[in-house]
Order: sequence, then structure tokens, then C-alpha cells
Amino acid sequence: MRHQVKTKKLNRPKPHREAMMANMATSLLDHRMVKTTEARAKELRRMVDRLITIAKKDTLAVRRQVGRTIKNKRVVKKLFSEIIPQFVDRPSGYTRVLREGFRRGDSAMMSIVELLIEKPKSDQKSTKKKDKGAAKK
Repeated sequence: MRHQVKTKKLNRPKPHREAMMANMATSLLDHRMVKTTEARAKELRRMVDRLITIAKKDTLAVRRQVGRTIKNKRVVKKLFSEIIPQFVDRPSGYTRVLREGFRRGDSAMMSIVELLIEKPKSDQKSTKKKDKGAAKK
């Protein structure tokens, strides 16, 4: 029985696992989406949801606490300036995990972890330009 065991080990030693999850959380907050295995995706969802819940207070102590996990200062700034304002009214459930299928090499179940936020305006503009270029040809 796994009494009081908080995380899955993911077949990695603790420092490697912590670094991997911090890197994946940074990538998720930076790019809005990460593709990974299902077990990692579920752990990542837990971690990012907790980070966002903590970050909603927006104090100096909270910024430092988030900075311990998210090492990239630009991503921390993006979290507090762009992502958190979109989750002010939402009490929880900031991410979702979608199953994508099996990986070709080892048949591991792959999943996509997404933040439930709107696309940035720069992404919306770039898709419009691509559509116009396709219509001309």
C-alpha cells in the first residue's frame, strides 16, 4: 500500500525527477502545450495546477516560491502577467490532459497537457497570414 506517498517515481532518482518536472512545467507555461507520456502528464498536471493556485496570491514570497520551481525569469514574469489574470475567476482545473495515442517506438501512451487559456494574439495573427497565403495559390 502506498500510504502517504505523494508522487510517482517515474523510474528516476529524486533530483532527476524534480529537474525533469520543473523543465516540463517551464515548457508548459511558456508554450501552453506539452506532449509527453501519460504518467508524466498526470504528474505535470498536479504540479502546474498547484503552482498556479499558489501564484494567484501574487506576493513577493509567492514569486520566490514559484521561482524555486520555474528557473526561467521570463516564464515567471509571463506566468504572473499573462496567465494568472486569465484564471482569476476559476477555482481550479487550469490544465487538461488529452490522450493522443501510442508512441511508435515503444507503444507508450502519449498525452498532451494544455493550459486552459486563450491563444496569444500573435499566434492568431500568424494563422491568418498562413490562410491568406494558401488562398492565393
